[in-house]
Parts: sequence; structure tokens; C-alpha cells
Amino acid sequence: MRSQAKVQHRADPRPVLTGLALTTALVLAQALPGFAQVNPETTTADTTQALPGAVAGRPLTFADLAAQVSPSVVNITTSTTVAQREGPQGIVPDGSPFEDFFNDLQNGPGGQPRRSSALGSGFVISADGYIVTNNHVIDGADEIEIEFFPGDGQPPEQLPATLIGTDTNTDIALLKVEYDDPLQFVKFGDSNATGARVGDWVLAMGNPLGQGFSVSAGIVSARNRALSGTYDDYIQTDAAINRGNSGGPLFNMDGEVIGVNTAILSPNGGSIGIGFAMSAAVVSNVVDQLQEFGETRRGWLGVRIQDVTPDMVSAIDGLDGARGALITDVPPGPAEDAGLLSGDVILSYDGTDVTDTRELVRMVGNSAVGATIPMRVLRGGKETMIDVTLGRRETDEATAFPASDTAPEPEDNTQDMLGLTVSPVTPDLAEQYGLDDRAGLVITAVDPDSDAGAKGLAEGDLITDAGQEPVTTPEELQARIDNATEAGQTSLLLLVRRDGNPRFLALALDDTGPAEPDDGTDQN
Repeated sequence: MRSQAKVQHRADPRPVLTGLALTTALVLAQALPGFAQVNPETTTADTTQALPGAVAGRPLTFADLAAQVSPSVVNITTSTTVAQREGPQGIVPDGSPFEDFFNDLQNGPGGQPRRSSALGSGFVISADGYIVTNNHVIDGADEIEIEFFPGDGQPPEQLPATLIGTDTNTDIALLKVEYDDPLQFVKFGDSNATGARVGDWVLAMGNPLGQGFSVSAGIVSARNRALSGTYDDYIQTDAAINRGNSGGPLFNMDGEVIGVNTAILSPNGGSIGIGFAMSAAVVSNVVDQLQEFGETRRGWLGVRIQDVTPDMVSAIDGLDGARGALITDVPPGPAEDAGLLSGDVILSYDGTDVTDTRELVRMVGNSAVGATIPMRVLRGGKETMIDVTLGRRETDEATAFPASDTAPEPEDNTQDMLGLTVSPVTPDLAEQYGLDDRAGLVITAVDPDSDAGAKGLAEGDLITDAGQEPVTTPEELQARIDNATEAGQTSLLLLVRRDGNPRFLALALDDTGPAEPDDGTDQN
């Protein structure tokens, strides 16, 4: 199944559809959580009242809901100038009499730049004309036109839209149109576990395949899906989503937006009942920032972190289960200023327990820049509270992890242990494996049948810490092994760097067999 199907999303919105007078690059549907309900000054519709015709929680029809929210759903058309290609390179030689002929084929008569169009969807979130859609719907567009659902009180024709701001991390964009009368709008609903349960009915609206306003119904198939982004929190649905639905809303039965249709899993580009909508909990926060600042301003802790795996638990003193976020690196920044250290396990953030790194990244990103956040941290078998004043991710991340100071040159000797052949870093080994100037033990060979081999350790990896203490010689590593064995531990926690990126993993001390591979690291 995975070999045949692929996730399609955030695609270029400008490929030409053969035989159609439109262009679209939306292979997915993104449902941005809807905002605000219908304007009480212009309509008496109440999105919070139960719809008629429901039996045991199951609607007999979706017609009332569709009529209620349709005025707030929009079609989006973009136009983009496609630059002239330089020439038919590789097809005919320069100066050939056929060169002009091939230029006309590629760029139109005279080789002039041409216009390309794309279609998508969106929804109105305020009476004064703010509209939410996907970033990939409008990315690179020169002109953006908004078409409203036809009906009384609706704008009679297309309106030009201004781009207010975008967020590529969540694929969200905020637009604005100007209109004399207040627009009908929708509000964001509860996309959390209590508000959008697996099995709940949902309604998707948009402009699939450029066919105009369309409605499809389904259920919440799954929650908390991650595709490829740092802040991913997708609702999976079987409501039909196709090209052109991108940026459109996913409604609950109260007419509230709980997601923005963003992607589909499909072997052919069409709906097979596996669609993804970015949750309202993520989108509403992004939209608030775009409205206020025109950009996102996310909190930044300034650490590299990774999940705690079950085989690490016995190697971390005081930890009673695979939970929390394990710090692998602390560069200069907010975390270092607060006194956090590599090897600390973050157990709670602002009073909320941390189950894994993904959850911590989302909580930090949703925090205000400059906020001081209390965290409960496990260090050396004891829990302690540490307050951290957050920086800003957008400006601090790129410079957060500089190379360390030059390490002293160790003597050249090699030893085998834990299924590894290790050696202190020498200038020759550093050049051979492309290492930086960090101190540690370089792995020169790995027994493929060992626990180290099963967990992906490879020649050229650099061990900088063992048992949460620095190691620079094989003798120091052996001492950490002996200490852990005498303490009754079944595994030893190593901090390993590959291409400069750190991660913790636990190796079995008795090497009786491989355990499950550990997760990679993340930055926050």
C-alpha cells in the first residue's frame, strides 16, 4: 500500500490540466479551521443551534448545514506570470534555423512570458473580509481573485484580494478583500479530542477540479496525524477531497471550522477517502498572529531534543517510563541562560506533562515570544523546576547551533566494546570522516550483529558522552560501562553525533540482542 500510494500536498498550484481552461496545482485539500460565526448584524442564522432532522445524532440531511455555511466559503483564482525560458537547450543547437520554432512552442509566439492560473478554496473569518486558505494555493501569485457563493446579499462578482501574511510551516495564508457591506463568516470550532472525536460527522466544502462550489460529507477517521511538518496536527477524514479543495473548510455539525483541507493520500491524485485537514487548534493561532503582525512569532526554547525510548529508561536515573523530551544539545540561547543541560529530561511545560518531543515543540511554538515558562526537569535522578524566558524561533533558529570550541588532540589508540570499535579523534580521522573539532570517540567499525548495529550506529559517528558524562578516550568509555554494570543498569546511554547532529541512544550492556531503534532529534 505504501509503495503504491503517496501523500500529495503543498504542490505547485500552477500545472496545466490538459483539455481544461484552468490550471491548478492543488493535489490536496487543506481545511483551515473556520473562524467566527455568521454575522448577527446581517443574518439571523445561529451556527450553535442543533440542526433539524437528526435522529440519534445522525443527520437525515446535510442540506440545512450546507445552506447555513455556504455564503462564507469562497473559490480562489490566482494568476502568475511564467518567465520566458532561455531557449531549447539540448534540443537544437544555438543559432539553428529551428531555434525560433522551438521557442514559440515553449513560450508562445515571440517567446514572451505567459500567464498561468490556479484554483483553490478558502473561507471568510470576519465581517470585514479576512479569508483563510492554504499557502500553496496563492504561493507566487501576482493576482488573487475571490469568488463568493451566489445568493442574496453576496458580492455580485469577483473581488481582488490582498495577501496579509503566510506561514509555510503550517501551509496557511491570510487574505483580505474590501467590500461595502459586512460579509457572512464562520468561526473556528473545537478540534481537540472532545470536540472532534473519531467517528464524528464532518462536511468539506470547496471548489474541486474547478467545478465550482461543492459539498462532501464523511467522518473523522483519525486524529493527530503528522505528515512532514514540525507543527503538524492533521485530522484525517474520508470526506471526498480533490484538486481545488485546498484551503477549504472542514466543518463540524455545528457549522464551525475544525480543520483546513490540506492533503490527500492517493496513488493517482484523486480522492480515495484518505484526506487530511490541519486542525483548527493550530490554524487559529497562526491566523491570530498573521492578523496582528503579518507574520508568525513562535516561542523558541533553544535546544535539540529527542524522544525517550523504552530501552533508555533503565539508563536514566529516576525515570519511571518512556516519557518526556530528552535534551541532546544546548547552544547559547534561552535554554542555556536558564541553566538547562544536555541529558536533562523535560517532564512538564507550563504545568502540562510532556509525553514526547512533538508535543513539546507544539506547546513551545504556541507560546508568546518573551514569555517566562516554568518547566519540570529530571537531572541526575532528581526533579527540579526551571523557568525559561522564550526567544523567537523565526529569528533565533538559524544561528542557534554554532560549532564548539577546539578540542584537545587525543592520543591515537583503538579499542573494541559494545559491538563498536572506537578511537579518539585524530586529525587524520577528523579529515577522513568529516568531523568538526568536537572532542569524543569516533566509531571506526560496527559489528552488524550487535545492539549497536541494530540501532543504526555507523562508521564515522562520534560518541561525545556516555552515562551522561563526556568521554574522549576508550578508557573513559570502559569506565562508564563498568560503573553502569555495577549499578545494576541493563543499558548505557550514549550521546552520538552524525553530521554534527546529536541524538541519544541506549546500548544493551550485555549485548544479548538488538532492541528497537531510537528516534531522531528535533529542534525547539
